[in-house]
Amino acid sequence: MEEEKGTLKVGVVGMGPVGQILAVHLKEAGAEVIICDHNKDLVKLIRKEGIHLEGKMAKQVMVDHAFDSIGELAGQFPDVIILAVKVYHTRTVLEELRIPGAGSPFVICAQNGIDVEEPVIDEFGEHRTFRMVLNFAGNLARTNAVNVTFFNAPNYIASVDDSQGPFAERVADLLTRAGLDTVTIDSFSLVDKVWEKTILNSSLSALCGITRLTIREAMEQPGMAEIIEQVIGESVQVAKAEDIRFGDNFVKLCMRYLRKAGNHFPSLAVDMMKDRQTEIEHFNGQFVKYGRKHYVRTPLNLLFTNMVEAHTRKGASLTPPEPLALAGMFALKDTGALREESPGSHFVGVDIGSYYTKLSVVNEAGEVVYRELLRTLNRDKNALHGALEDIKGRYEVAAICASGYGREHFPGADTTKTEVSCAAFAIDSLYPGRKNIVDIGAEDIKLIRAGDGGKVEDFYMNNKCAAGTGAFITEVAERAEIDLRTMSELAGRSEAMKELNSFCTVFAKTEIMGWIFAEMPVEDIAKGIYLSVANRIYKIRMETGLPIYLVGGVIAYHPYFKTILSERFGQEVVIPDQPQFIVSLGAALYARKYAEQEAATPGPPASEQKERA
Repeated sequence: MEEEKGTLKVGVVGMGPVGQILAVHLKEAGAEVIICDHNKDLVKLIRKEGIHLEGKMAKQVMVDHAFDSIGELAGQFPDVIILAVKVYHTRTVLEELRIPGAGSPFVICAQNGIDVEEPVIDEFGEHRTFRMVLNFAGNLARTNAVNVTFFNAPNYIASVDDSQGPFAERVADLLTRAGLDTVTIDSFSLVDKVWEKTILNSSLSALCGITRLTIREAMEQPGMAEIIEQVIGESVQVAKAEDIRFGDNFVKLCMRYLRKAGNHFPSLAVDMMKDRQTEIEHFNGQFVKYGRKHYVRTPLNLLFTNMVEAHTRKGASLTPPEPLALAGMFALKDTGALREESPGSHFVGVDIGSYYTKLSVVNEAGEVVYRELLRTLNRDKNALHGALEDIKGRYEVAAICASGYGREHFPGADTTKTEVSCAAFAIDSLYPGRKNIVDIGAEDIKLIRAGDGGKVEDFYMNNKCAAGTGAFITEVAERAEIDLRTMSELAGRSEAMKELNSFCTVFAKTEIMGWIFAEMPVEDIAKGIYLSVANRIYKIRMETGLPIYLVGGVIAYHPYFKTILSERFGQEVVIPDQPQFIVSLGAALYARKYAEQEAATPGPPASEQKERA
């Protein structure tokens, strides 16, 4: 059968335990397997040694191709792409798959949680989207080796609109042929299976993470087991309200199943213990969401959701989730991939912001050849150092310029510049002439008037409070339960002109609650938040008649500002490509200028005269 259709070309994105287990079995069944992970060291190891499975399954394979960028994987034109990444990375992966000529492959969500397939449906449509429910698990024994802890056959797969049953059957046959028994079911049955597994996961994942108990340890303690049983019962009531039915003894069967579980930690608990972002939003958080929809109280699910989110924000020093911001390399639009071959000297700009650190690399012509995004407040203090070492391994680095809040504490810089100077310099390289620049950051707003050559003529910075900043938008939207990923789209549907009266985050949240109680449509609330920020910017004195450019991470993820500010200023405002990297681009261009001056100026190194402005 496989010979008639040709070899199936499968891309697997994410080389955690799930991704590695699937890749091994698909390759063993005869598929052409292309793997991708942003961890370059892992990819190099898989290229060299392949993938190993241990424990309940003992296998080893060499995959056909291994890449560390989505663009390279897409360039292989796979028939199907399996997403085995954390759910909060899905939208960024899908954005990087938008490569001209790459076509529209089938996409299989091999992820846990409720509604995880929605971003794929938005991007590729229901007819190309599949969902799997996996009943195996494992943990990394080594970087490219998985200790498979259990497999309770079978796995399930379905086309989400039941239009691609034959292809689902083809994938199921491949996996089954290699010993990973998988069956196809209809989309309605799959929803039941998804909810069933999510109920099991949500019953103790957060509990294990908070208490540091393994599944077996939690189940052996009567007090913990009672809590787990109550969480399951609470979730079942939400499922019933959604017309998802289980057998009469479902809760008892769940408890029996969990008592047989191994002495290991669930994936979400591991993420908590390693101070990483979790998928709680798609576990307990979904029962809270659907409970509110049907007026079903979910106090235990709400408790675990809030406790995990509080732990994440404090323990990992993360901001409230920004789903579109994914640490990792960014493909360049003009090439579809990072420019691995770029001869000559290169110059690095590092923008160390309050939440994220952005890196840009330019060549001698000032062209961007590389970008990378890292969390600034990260327990891994070597992340930035490792990124720079990787850049130096790729390119001949002549100079580094640091900018942003942390520029003075970055010892690897040859020179430093303020983010105001860097923003003006970068925009001038793209759009020469006098101009106004609006930079909305996580914790401040900057309005810059720049002259020819990128010289800063004047600037205003709001850094007294969070009013109008990215933090303000995130916190107020969170109170209104607005998903940041869809906030711009929601606001674009509204015709309302009601804005928040308060710029204080605390009072704004209270005002938002009043809007909710008054049953204001969520589209109007989203627009009202944007209106309040836009009007604050509009009231700041700005020279008229000059072009206006919007930059910063907030602009990158809230494009509706372009529409609303264009209306406010009565002229078209411009958002440059990759606006969140503008300051790091300016820093890279300053690094190039520094190197040119260093080469032309005899005497002491210019590094002894770093600019501290």
